[in-house]
Amino acid sequence: MRILVYGAGVLGSYLAHVLVRGGNNVTMLARGSRLDELQKNGNVIRHYFQFRSTVDQVNVISELQPKDIYDLIFVVMKYPDFQSVLPALAANHSSHILLVGNNASPLEMRDYLLASSPLKKHVAFGFQVSAGWRETGRMFCVRGPQVQMTLGGLGEDLRWRTVIDQAFVNTKYKLVYQQNMDEWLKSHFMMVLPLNFIAPAYNGDLRKAAKDNKLLHQVIAAVDEGNQVLEKLGYTVTPASQIKLARKQRKMFYLLLKFMLSTPVGKILLGDKAVSADEISALYQAFNDLKSSANITTPNWDILGNYSPSSQR
Repeated sequence: MRILVYGAGVLGSYLAHVLVRGGNNVTMLARGSRLDELQKNGNVIRHYFQFRSTVDQVNVISELQPKDIYDLIFVVMKYPDFQSVLPALAANHSSHILLVGNNASPLEMRDYLLASSPLKKHVAFGFQVSAGWRETGRMFCVRGPQVQMTLGGLGEDLRWRTVIDQAFVNTKYKLVYQQNMDEWLKSHFMMVLPLNFIAPAYNGDLRKAAKDNKLLHQVIAAVDEGNQVLEKLGYTVTPASQIKLARKQRKMFYLLLKFMLSTPVGKILLGDKAVSADEISALYQAFNDLKSSANITTPNWDILGNYSPSSQR
């Protein structure tokens, strides 16, 4: 398959690696120093837990032209950056687009692409479970033995999923389909955003944060408040275990948090650079909009919001 990975950060680079190893003809869209790196050295990834590095040669472009046709386009980037690339995606004549990453407004993005494109578009949304960071010339990827992507449409069956399945047919990569990714994505950031207030509360010192029992209980309570906002607005929190963990298994949640914050993995997943400040700010604003619509109080979110970049403006 002819595939474009639009976005060459940590997640996009790993996805491109998987797709190349699966036998696809992969192009990456990159700019600046990352474009130079890919053209000079290829897609270099250090697989952190696997103690190995890989190099994949990929096609590289810096702009998406309307007549650049791909069987499938993966758009892998931070939530605040999606908006700026929608016009180029709408103008492009490729039919199948999968937007991957945190996303508080997938319905609006889908509707824009459908309304603004000169041809019929098939649009889906996904979230890839991996992490990492960038160093000059290569990406460090933190993942398990099999990376998973949760993906799907927005309340409808994804009738064109065979196109996506074909891209991964020769890979060790797990696809988990959800019927309503709008609910899944909103549920996801209700869980992860409170966790990402922990590091800023202690200027990145997670070991100190792990000793602040009050803060950890506020985080757990905030997750439950976020779930309540979604429930009040008629969303189904997905997965359902998220409600159970924050509402009925708080002691387990608390112990998991303390353990995670005390390990190197916790620094990677919950460190002050795990999620960018602009993405935290954008997701926090999205939460405030939902909270306003639900018209309920969220005292623990309000406290944690003091550590949000948006509160420092």
